[in-house]
Amino acid sequence: MDEIKLYEDKEIRSVWDEEKEEWYFSVVDVVGVLTEQENARGASTYWAVLKKRLKEEGNELLTICKQLKMKATDGKMRLTDVADMQGIFRIIQSIPSPKAEPFKLWLAEVGKERIDEIVDPELTIDRALETYLKKGYTREWINQRLQAIQVRKELTDAWDDHGIQKGVEYAILTDEITKAWSGMTTRGYKNLKGLKKENLRDNMTTLEIVLNMLAEATTTELTKTTNPKGLEENKKVAKEGGSVAGNARKEIEQKTGKPVITSKNAVDLSRLIEDVVKEPFNKKQDKKDDTDNET
Repeated sequence: MDEIKLYEDKEIRSVWDEEKEEWYFSVVDVVGVLTEQENARGASTYWAVLKKRLKEEGNELLTICKQLKMKATDGKMRLTDVADMQGIFRIIQSIPSPKAEPFKLWLAEVGKERIDEIVDPELTIDRALETYLKKGYTREWINQRLQAIQVRKELTDAWDDHGIQKGVEYAILTDEITKAWSGMTTRGYKNLKGLKKENLRDNMTTLEIVLNMLAEATTTELTKTTNPKGLEENKKVAKEGGSVAGNARKEIEQKTGKPVITSKNAVDLSRLIEDVVKEPFNKKQDKKDDTDNET
């Protein structure tokens, strides 16, 4: 069971749905934090009263909640009400508590879409540059990433033109491309890097991004040239496009003697960037210290 810090560094019990790629949060924990309950019993009582009121009002909010087993304060696994991020937002809006107001105002300003942008900046290209800079990426990496977004857009446009549906079919074809060039599924690739809902491309090294771009750009050209019909024909083209980059990856690995695919993620990349930035300063400081010692 995973835990996250949602608000004011207070831990909220949560569970990750692998299939839906969505976090589910304990409603009682959220209510307890926002209404400043002293213990879990107080939070449970508050939520029970709130649920009763919402039900009497005919509020459909309760339909978005479901129950999952989570570890209780006594250490036992017990069923508790949970909701996804959007559901939690709606529940918070129903809590008449002064402590919830700052969080409500923040929600009203940025909304769920902004939260998604923080997790996946590709959703809004206009904010991508600012978001990536705040995450600690270099401008060189960002320029490459933005170019990769354009390559991806051209690919999805080609898919749209050939009757591919957004969502599941996009995911199926993307998986074919990823398997063909990297040798693993998209989920396997994410697991290697320790990712859940984060965007895989945001956690790639420069070489990984370049090869992924090659795979997608090749698939786009093949799609335009061969004019595939239906999902199955497009899967074949996606595999062929990915294989071009896959062959390039194998040749690079043969020449360098090391794997292209790495477990490094955004956190590791940011640390690497920080070390590179600090290195000249450290050398300068060491030189200054040596000079001071000589005098």
